[in-house]
Amino acid sequence: MVVADIEDQKTSGVTRIEIIDAVEHAFADASATKQEVIDAAIQQEARTELLAVLDRLPDRGYRHVRDLWDHLPDIPFGD
Repeated sequence: MVVADIEDQKTSGVTRIEIIDAVEHAFADASATKQEVIDAAIQQEARTELLAVLDRLPDRGYRHVRDLWDHLPDIPFGD
């Protein structure tokens, strides 16, 4: 098994819609850091695979949830 296969298994089935549902409230008042995005997902009891996807984000601030997609181009919009 190669690293790419392992990564695919960890993020299997995660969609942009699922990410939005888990983290959109992190952007309600201002921009959010990577850690704030992850914390928001944890508060929403996001599944482990989604948290693994968010952990791939660069450690920086994001003005809007749309800014995440530049760093997660492989995540599909929906099913």
